[in-house]
Amino acid sequence: MSLDTLAAPARITLDVKKSSFLAQVSQQKTPESALSWLRAIADPAATHNCWAYRIGSAYRFCDDGEPGGSAGRPILAAIDGQGYDQVMVVVTRWYGGINLGVGGLVRAYGGAAAECLRTAHRSPLVAMVEAELHCDFALSGSVHGLLAHYSAEKQSESFDEHGLSLRLRLPAAMFAILAERLRDISRGSATMKALKALPK
Repeated sequence: MSLDTLAAPARITLDVKKSSFLAQVSQQKTPESALSWLRAIADPAATHNCWAYRIGSAYRFCDDGEPGGSAGRPILAAIDGQGYDQVMVVVTRWYGGINLGVGGLVRAYGGAAAECLRTAHRSPLVAMVEAELHCDFALSGSVHGLLAHYSAEKQSESFDEHGLSLRLRLPAAMFAILAERLRDISRGSATMKALKALPK
């Protein structure tokens, strides 16, 4: 399954048996930025500020005083269930005087998070890679012509007695395809090697 992140923050409100829930979602690229955003938007006057984030293999969730497993875990399940990454969801609750029970809380927190993510604008996450390309001067025109076709961005360019060197940034899925095309047009003389995977 391909993963998406958020194109923009989003929020929705929901009332369940007189309790008010506010779900807010935001793209976050590090756990530190996620927790910083939580501190900025959590309402200290609310009954609970429950949350979860998924950032690559890193994830955390918090019930903030609700019964264990009734809030943070359902929020995380909503993130994962809708194929999101680099996302944090905070669901704030103002208690309305009627107990919802654990099942009701799971449905309310998970449902608020899921609905907010469902209505948010998505943006596909594309894994990127940095690469170094070497070729003869004679091929420089052809090579430059290929870059846009394979969504490769030129980061730097240099020349020496052996020819042209380019530093590129391109989608990881395009790396092997471009490398093969270079081998074809250069009869094996052009080389391309991956330098490092980049954060999405």
